[in-house]
Amino acid sequence: MAVEPAGPKPGKLTAGRIGIYAFLVVSALFFLLPLAVMILTSMKPMDEIHNGNIFALPQHPTFDYWVKAWSSACTGRDCYGLSPGFFNSVKITVLAVPASIALAMINGYALCFWRYRGSEFLFTVLVFGAFVPYQVLVYPIIYALSRVGLFGTLPGIVIVHTIFGMPILTLIFRNFFASLPVELFKAARVDGAGFWGIFVRIMLPMSLPITVVAVILQVTGIWNDFLFGLVFAGHDNLPMTVQLNNIVRTSTGTVEYSTNMAATILTGLVPLVVYFVSGKWFVRGIAAGAVKG
Repeated sequence: MAVEPAGPKPGKLTAGRIGIYAFLVVSALFFLLPLAVMILTSMKPMDEIHNGNIFALPQHPTFDYWVKAWSSACTGRDCYGLSPGFFNSVKITVLAVPASIALAMINGYALCFWRYRGSEFLFTVLVFGAFVPYQVLVYPIIYALSRVGLFGTLPGIVIVHTIFGMPILTLIFRNFFASLPVELFKAARVDGAGFWGIFVRIMLPMSLPITVVAVILQVTGIWNDFLFGLVFAGHDNLPMTVQLNNIVRTSTGTVEYSTNMAATILTGLVPLVVYFVSGKWFVRGIAAGAVKG
């Protein structure tokens, strides 16, 4: 009777392992403690908050402040809560994420397998663009969009996010395609496949893990953006982060910390959900793109 080999034995509980576990626990508490305070504060009436114990559990928990933050909190003169900003952020994200990822994927594929004159210079420019401070380019982009009539419009803010996501995403996709066996590309060329045939039939199906990484990075970056939304979106397209800032800064009399905390949590829910849903793919895609540069 064949005996299956036993799996690896668990390591002994050494001082080094205990130190690693302790560090991980402390790190987790360091990042989770502010979130716990925000959740507790958002469920407390104002008289409990004035008692000064931020770690105390709410004696009379309520979700009224969450409802107010969503539907009736004032963002300046308007009192519609975060809901208009949420739908504006959804529109911006849904339009900008596919556009930026599609262009970056094609760029990375072309720069990896279809070398042409000046390709290395173009790649250097793209990488350099990933490290240019956004604030330096705000005024030139304002001028350019104004000249073509796109400043303060939904297409304008989508174009801005697409352009600024291009450098880092192109670098990510190029490194991923460089990690694939070049024999796949050569065999497809021998069979007569062209630029788009190889991309659609071979490269695109294999790039799912790194595409998930790109989606997470873009969704998080665009959803959490404040500067571009404030400057380029216009009054009718202000994203959720700008509306959150307006809620926090708009007050008459007593500052409603419960409403502010609830609004902050609501604003950050979408990136959190994206990370929780696709975290495994994110780690797999990062590992796949880090094999070869």
